[in-house]
Amino acid sequence: MATMKVRLEYGKNGLEVELPDKNVVGVLRLQEAVRAADAAEAVRTAIQTPIGARPLTELAQGKTDACIVVCDVTRPVPNPIVLSEVLDALELAGLASNKVKVLIATGTHRPNDDQELRNMLGYRVMAECEVINHFCTDTDDMVHLGVSPNGVPIWLNRHYVHADLKITAGMIEPHFMAGFAGGRKMVMPGVAALETIQAWHSPQFLEDPLATNGVIEDNPVHVEATWIANQCRPDFIVDVALDNEKKIAKVFAGDMEQAWETGVRYVQGLTQAEIEGPIDICVTTCGGHPLDLTYYQTVKGMVGPLPIVRPGGAIIVASECSEGIGNHHFRDALFRVGDIRTWLERAISGEWERVADQWQIEELAKAVRHHRVYVVASGISQEELAQLHVRPAPTVEAAVEECMRDFGPESRICVIPKGPYVLPVLKSVSSSDS
Repeated sequence: MATMKVRLEYGKNGLEVELPDKNVVGVLRLQEAVRAADAAEAVRTAIQTPIGARPLTELAQGKTDACIVVCDVTRPVPNPIVLSEVLDALELAGLASNKVKVLIATGTHRPNDDQELRNMLGYRVMAECEVINHFCTDTDDMVHLGVSPNGVPIWLNRHYVHADLKITAGMIEPHFMAGFAGGRKMVMPGVAALETIQAWHSPQFLEDPLATNGVIEDNPVHVEATWIANQCRPDFIVDVALDNEKKIAKVFAGDMEQAWETGVRYVQGLTQAEIEGPIDICVTTCGGHPLDLTYYQTVKGMVGPLPIVRPGGAIIVASECSEGIGNHHFRDALFRVGDIRTWLERAISGEWERVADQWQIEELAKAVRHHRVYVVASGISQEELAQLHVRPAPTVEAAVEECMRDFGPESRICVIPKGPYVLPVLKSVSSSDS
């Protein structure tokens, strides 16, 4: 049988797989973004000519201190470039770098260690600024800002809340619950307390069909995050869009909503990929390093293809998981689940006690309740994978072979090498919506 080779994003080095050529009906990729000729100049220009806000140097005039919220190690934001330009703008306004705190928006993720921080932020930031990991469980670091109309208690990090000038620096990419990352998500859930994130990531919001990849209109997860972020709104945001090599393509700076929405329109045009469908087997990933560090993040690769895979079809995810399953909250909760379909019913009905990271189990349940899900992960043993509500596979090829034995020799295969960074849609659906 003739085969075709496809390179998947997997860890730092990628993974080449061989698939039956006649069965592969599509390889869905990002559109080619035009890389900024000078990344630093692109950031500088965006800061000086922002969208919906005054230039950052003007906003910083007379401010006594600043807090810049940045993504954690799971996001490939080119922080040294972005933050250097931000610090230059602040210094022009008379705000020295030693008056700037850089707050890592970990949400419920683990803190980043010193080496990771040096790699993420660069020498200048580490030398000149105070760098702080957000801990969602540190109640002493939280400030209460009331309760949302939907009943979500609002607790945000005090370093951010009390800062005279609030800035966020992130990236815009598809997000499997909130539609797209960046903007308001840097605040909510980036620097929110566990209690706040748990209430926001509950079935009340997640079970809505619009709480999904690439959707922001009427998406309750997005709407709630925006409402909460507006209770302590950043004065200025700097969000980047990256090309296929994770280099800066465009920069969107200014107002939290206007600048971010402009960026979303740009990114949506790059990430949406059509295919005739539905398909039988989707071979995908978690986008490679750094997103595929854990099984927790790998769930994003599982739910991404749901719009194009037929009920009963298969999703095969290659994700290195070099750090294993994830934090102990997620690991412990996952091993207590038992039957995941029963668990989901109980969670939706409110019978299940709310625990940290339960929302990721809920997303995992969405993937496995109507589809076979295989995971290829060198960082987790086959025995342990078998306990994580998916089917372990030693290789992508072995999983494809098993599916074709069951589904038949005419099975239609789709490949998404960059996993959740791509928004797969059926041609009939996208055409009718246009």
